[in-house]
Amino acid sequence: MSDILIGKGDKEVFLLPKYANRHGMVAGATGTGKSVSLMLLAEGFSKLGVPVFLADVKGDLAGLSQAGVMNDKLKARIDKLGLDWQPSANPVVFWDIYGKSGHPVRTTISEMGPNLLARLLELNDTQSGVLEIVFKAADDEGLLLLDLKDLRALLTYANENAKDISKQYGLISPASIAAIQRALLSLEQAGGDAFFGEPALDLADFMRQDMSGRGVVNILAADQLILKPKLYTTFLLWMLSELFETLPEVGDLDQPKLVFFFDEAHLLFDDAPPALRQRVEQVVRLIRSKGVGVYFCSQNPDDLPDVILGQMGNRIQHALRAFTPRDQKAVKAAAETFAPNPKIKVAEVISQLGVGEALVSTLQEGGTPLPVERAMIASPGCRIGTVTEAERSTVRSRSPIGGKYDTPVDRESAFEKLNARAQAAAPADDAAKTKGGAAAEADAGWMGVAKDMLFGTKRRQGMVETMAKSAVRNAGGQLGRALLRGVLGSLTKR
Repeated sequence: MSDILIGKGDKEVFLLPKYANRHGMVAGATGTGKSVSLMLLAEGFSKLGVPVFLADVKGDLAGLSQAGVMNDKLKARIDKLGLDWQPSANPVVFWDIYGKSGHPVRTTISEMGPNLLARLLELNDTQSGVLEIVFKAADDEGLLLLDLKDLRALLTYANENAKDISKQYGLISPASIAAIQRALLSLEQAGGDAFFGEPALDLADFMRQDMSGRGVVNILAADQLILKPKLYTTFLLWMLSELFETLPEVGDLDQPKLVFFFDEAHLLFDDAPPALRQRVEQVVRLIRSKGVGVYFCSQNPDDLPDVILGQMGNRIQHALRAFTPRDQKAVKAAAETFAPNPKIKVAEVISQLGVGEALVSTLQEGGTPLPVERAMIASPGCRIGTVTEAERSTVRSRSPIGGKYDTPVDRESAFEKLNARAQAAAPADDAAKTKGGAAAEADAGWMGVAKDMLFGTKRRQGMVETMAKSAVRNAGGQLGRALLRGVLGSLTKR
C-alpha cells in the first residue's frame, strides 16, 4: 500500500489511504483544473485496489478508461515535478440511467421510498403525506412497486377506494392524488421512467476489482442527467443512503472499501427541505465507519452547509475569482477552513493560483490536518479528455456485468395484480347489471299491463275510461229522470 501523490510545492503532498474515509472536497472556479484533480484521486484509489464511483457531468472523466499520451505540455509538467510518469488506462465500467452511454442504472419504486420520491416529484407536505399512505397501503396489500406504471396503477386504485383507505390510514383527497399523477407524468416525459424497474442495481457491482486487483472505476454518464438536477441529486442521494443502510460497520480500515465522488454538489442542497439536509448530514457523518469516503466537488466551499463542510478532512482548493461580493465571501470562507501555514496568506493566494495549481491540506498521522500547501497538481497516467464513441463501445463490450443489466425485466407487480382484480370484478358487475336490467324489464312489463288495463290502448278502452263513461251515463240518467219528474209534476199540478 502506498500513499497517493497529489502534487508538489515546497514539499510533496500526499493523501494517506487510512484517512481517505474522512471525506474530502475538490473546489475551484470553472477551468482551474478540478477535473484533473478528481481524475488523479480516482486513479490513485484504483491503483490501491479501492473501487470508485463518480458522475461524469461534462464527459471528460471518461478519459480514465484510456492511457495518456505524452505531449510537450505534459512533459514540461512532469519534468518540473520530477515524476516517474507512465501512461496507463484504468479498469472502467460505464453506467447511464438512460442506457445509452453505459449499462442502465435502475432501482425500484419501493427501494427509492416515499421520502426521496416526494423530493424527486417536488411534492408539497400534504402530497408527500398522501404518497406515504399509498406506500403503506401497498405494503399491507402485498403489492410490489417496481416501476412507474405500478405506482400509477396504485394511485388509481387509491382514488377509487379513497373512502376505505382514508378510514384506515388517514385522509387522502382526489386533488392530492391528481397532483401526484401529474408529477409522475412530468417525470416520465423527462425520461425518469428509465430509472425505475428491474433488474435493479446491486451495489456490490460498484465494489469490484479487476483480475489484477485494481479497483474498478464506475463512471456514470451524467451529461444529460445533469439537465434534470432533481433526478441527478436524488439518484446520488439514493446511492449514498443505500450504501449507508446495507454496508456493515467496519470502523477505521487501512483504506476505504469505496470512494464516492459527488460532482456539482451544490445541487444537492439547493431548495432542499430541512429533513433532507439532516438526512444528508447524518449519512456523511456516519458512513465513514462503513468504509466509504465521500468527496464533494463544487465551485465554492460555501456551496456546502457548514455541518457538511466540517466533515471534509482532505481538501484540494483550486483558484477562486473574487469578482463579486459573493465571490469575496467565498474566498474568505475557504481561507478560514484551512489549517494555517505562516508562509502562505491563503485569502490572497486563492485568487492568484494558476491552472493546475491548488491549495492542499490532507489528514496526516494521528488525524491532524497538514498545514495548507500551495502545490502543482500531479498528472494522472490516463488520458485527460473525452473518449470516442468507438472507444466507449469497446470498454462497454468488455464489461463483466453487461449481461446482468442490459436487458430489462418486467415481472408481476402492482400493475398486473390490480389489472387482474379489475378484470375479475368485471363479470360480477356485468351479471349484476344484467340481473338488474331483467328485473327492471319485468317491472316495466307488469306496469305496462296494469297501465293498459287501467287506461286502455288505441284499440280498447281501459277500466278507468269505462268506469268514467258508466258514471257519466248513470249520472246523466238520474239527472234526466229528475228533470222529467220535475216537468211532469209541474204539468200535473196545472
